[in-house]
Amino acid sequence: MEIQEAAIIEFVSTHQVWTAAVVTLVFAALARLVRGVTVSGSLAGAFVCFVLFATAGPGAFAALVLVFVLTWLATRFGYRRKHRLGKAESREGRNAFQVLANLAVATLCAGLAASTGNAAFLIAMAAALSEAAADTVSSELGQAQSGYVRLITTWETVPAGTDGGVSGIGTTAGVVASLIVSSACRLAGLLPRRELLIPALAGISGMIIDSYLGAVFERRRMLNNNWVNFLSTLAAAGIAFLLARG
Repeated sequence: MEIQEAAIIEFVSTHQVWTAAVVTLVFAALARLVRGVTVSGSLAGAFVCFVLFATAGPGAFAALVLVFVLTWLATRFGYRRKHRLGKAESREGRNAFQVLANLAVATLCAGLAASTGNAAFLIAMAAALSEAAADTVSSELGQAQSGYVRLITTWETVPAGTDGGVSGIGTTAGVVASLIVSSACRLAGLLPRRELLIPALAGISGMIIDSYLGAVFERRRMLNNNWVNFLSTLAAAGIAFLLARG
C-alpha cells in the first residue's frame, strides 16, 4: 500500500495543538447546547475531539462532526415512537461512557497513526468512525420505522428494539451512513482513493458484528450496550487495519 505523506502525522506542532484546543471547546459547547451529549458526554467528546484534531488534523475533526450530526439526527427521528418502546435516548444526550464506547477506538487509532506514521491506522480510524455512525443510524431508524424486526441469529420475528434485531430499513440506513462517513474521510485527505471501500466495508461488517453481539451476549446480560458498541468499533478498526496492510 502506498503511503501518502499528507495523510501521516509525524509530529504535532504547537500551533495545531492550540487550534485543536479552541476547536474542541467550541465543538463541546455546541454539542451540549443541542443536547447531543450530557455534561459528562461533552467532556468525553472534548477529549476525543482534541486528540483527533491534534493528531490527525482538521479532516478527522470534520469526520467526527459528520458522525455527530448523523447520529444526532437519527436519534431525534421518530423519538416519540422510540420513547413508547422504552428505547429512546435521554433528551439530555449521550453520557461519557456512551461517547467513549463509540469513539475511543477511533481516538486510539488516530494517536497510533501520529506516533507510528503508519497510514493503516488512519484507515482503521475511518472504519471505527464509519461503524459508529452505521450502528447508531441503523438501530435508531430501525426502531422508528419498524414494529417488528428479525433476530439476526435465528431470523425469528421480535419486537423493534430487541437486542440483535435487524430490519431492512435500519440496515440500509446503516450502510448508507458508513459510506457517507468513509467518503468524507476520503474527501478530507485521510484515505488514498483506492482505499475508500475498506473503511466503508469494515464499518458495515462492524455493524453486523454489533447485532450478533447484541443477540448472543447483550440479550443474556453478559455484555451491556456500551461494551457491545466498543467491541464492534474495535472489530471494524481491526478488519480495516488488516485489509489495509494486506
